[in-house]
Amino acid sequence: MMTLKDLEKKLQKADAKQAKLYLFCNFISLLLITAYSAMMFSPTVLLVLPQGGDSRKQMVAIFVLALFGCVVFTIYASGLFFRKKAKQLGTLMALGASGRRLLPGLFREVLTLSAVSSFLGIVAGFPFVWILWNCFKLISDSSQMALTFDFKCLYLSAVFFVIVVACSCLNAYRYLKKTNIMEVMHEEHRNEPVRELGRWCGPVGIGLVLAGAVLGYMGPVVCYYGFQFYAPAWINILYAPVFVGLYMIMLHTVVYGWRPRKKDPYKNLIARSMMKFQGKQTVNNLLVSTVLIAGSVFGMFYLPMTGVERAMEIKSRPYDYYYHYRADQNVPDEEEISTLAAKHGLVVKDFKKAPYLSLGMDGITEVEEGRSFHYERIPFKCEGRFLSEESYEALTGEKIALEKGSYMAVCKSDGTGLQFLEETAQVLTNMETFQSIPVKFAGYAHYDLLTDSSGYYVLNSEDYESVGQDLGGEWMGEAVFFNIDGEDSYEFAQDFFYTLISSFGPECEIPSYYDRVSKYYANSQGEVYWGDTPDMTEVSFSDPDSSNFRIYWKYMPKSRLLDQTDYNSTFSVFLMMFLFIAIICSLAAVIIEYTRCMTIVLNNRYVFEDLKRLGASPGFLLKEIRSQAGPVFKIPAIVGMGAMYFLYILLMYGNDGKITASEAGGLAVCLFILMGIGLIYYAVYRLAVKNMCHQIQG
Repeated sequence: MMTLKDLEKKLQKADAKQAKLYLFCNFISLLLITAYSAMMFSPTVLLVLPQGGDSRKQMVAIFVLALFGCVVFTIYASGLFFRKKAKQLGTLMALGASGRRLLPGLFREVLTLSAVSSFLGIVAGFPFVWILWNCFKLISDSSQMALTFDFKCLYLSAVFFVIVVACSCLNAYRYLKKTNIMEVMHEEHRNEPVRELGRWCGPVGIGLVLAGAVLGYMGPVVCYYGFQFYAPAWINILYAPVFVGLYMIMLHTVVYGWRPRKKDPYKNLIARSMMKFQGKQTVNNLLVSTVLIAGSVFGMFYLPMTGVERAMEIKSRPYDYYYHYRADQNVPDEEEISTLAAKHGLVVKDFKKAPYLSLGMDGITEVEEGRSFHYERIPFKCEGRFLSEESYEALTGEKIALEKGSYMAVCKSDGTGLQFLEETAQVLTNMETFQSIPVKFAGYAHYDLLTDSSGYYVLNSEDYESVGQDLGGEWMGEAVFFNIDGEDSYEFAQDFFYTLISSFGPECEIPSYYDRVSKYYANSQGEVYWGDTPDMTEVSFSDPDSSNFRIYWKYMPKSRLLDQTDYNSTFSVFLMMFLFIAIICSLAAVIIEYTRCMTIVLNNRYVFEDLKRLGASPGFLLKEIRSQAGPVFKIPAIVGMGAMYFLYILLMYGNDGKITASEAGGLAVCLFILMGIGLIYYAVYRLAVKNMCHQIQG
């Protein structure tokens, strides 16, 4: 005789397909979260992405989006599992089993499924990262690409696992608390329609998305410039209209669609009704997929925006080589460089050299008072490299005439690169004799090759001679340009690079933003200069091929051929991390969308069966399936990619109040990338439709 326990086991076997779906969803969510957190906490990545830098902030922000998406996806999978399991529970209740009697077995099943799937997902996350990372290394490899893990990342996986189990147990308890057996039995057929707000909700939603993006972006800017106040983290709530708008867009999609209203009210009646009857599930899935696709696109855009800008900058250089050095360093001169070039069968031409002075500049700076700040002029704000009028002309061929007591700052030809320049200086100081001269800002000179994170200035020649008297080699320097006659050699470029590095002393082993004048002022105030703390990026002559060294070293030379050839290896960790982010978010979005399409068939199988009995042709059924699957893929892709592209334009414009030629080129490449991503989503959509048809026919 079959006992209640035997019946329970038999019903569980009957629900094996739904259990597999639940296992799959949990497994994928834990795999993605573990993989992302493993990368985010990896010493390989943290060593390259500077603490507090924009790259690391972007990485964390996208992780939050991915975490949100996976949590919602897992909760959805849990709810779907119990909706299907409700029939089993109702059958057992009808046979006299109480909720108290079923609760231990149900909890045991939920805990087993959750634990097994989560454990497998966590374990699979690490080989998944390893496989992807080594695939990346086939494209770009460097000494920094040796992947290491910090297993602190498992804390995030553990927290996510607790959320998964807690939500599943709560769902189990909620279903067993129901006392109406018929309601439990028919739970899987229960519809979840959404409230219809009216056709206005779609256009209003688009407006809210745009308004939220502008408000969220401009909020901190207004706080900073309008109220001299550092915006707190909670100001990001200004982005809230974006999510409200997204919800309204998805709601409009589910209830009304985006095609013009037809006169025939019965047009597409079946498809529209099926979507509306399960509106809550569909809207939630569309919203999560949109957020994940937006995160994916944001990560993907990092690659073309940095790559195109750098490629255009390298191509526009008027000289093949540029470098600068302190006068107290024994750096190779023109004869030594020519001899080195001759070893590689090359000839050096157009060799130009000009001296500069490193002077202390006063200026207006921010003085913090809690979260607010005020502006104050300090006598030693920063260090500036000053060329005389003759030196600037010798290097650039451009003649500048400056009045006595005035100086110009050198920026890029398109007017950008101002963030590293000091425009408020009124006094320049010799940092050895502390002799000072009064000055005023006289505008900008334009020469791209003389723009970097330390900044160059041009000073009246008479003032240059006056303030530079008795200045030692530590505070003097030389800027050098030269070309190669004919085609350059990568072997020479490398040889020159390593030879130049070996000529510098350990006192020059500092990053580009290490400012000796700021250090002097901080020490004079009894403070520790932040550049002497662990927060400063370390550069080391022992590892000249590392990203940190090549990106941040203060005296890093520019070589057209070396910079072109070694771009991938120099920025390999940056590029691979953001490509990895894009892959993780895209995978999560595709899996959610594909799973949703499969559940549409499972939940509405009886509807399709009825349509077949009524004589619906295969073509008609295919049309209905496409009308269900289409919005699931199309709307998140259009909204997510469109919103992120708009946000990127806003970010580029906000950097310097214009869209530069390199930024426009990067945005054009981003459009082609969006087209490629769209084709991938379309391929997955076609696969989903094919499998939906197979499910109906089976």
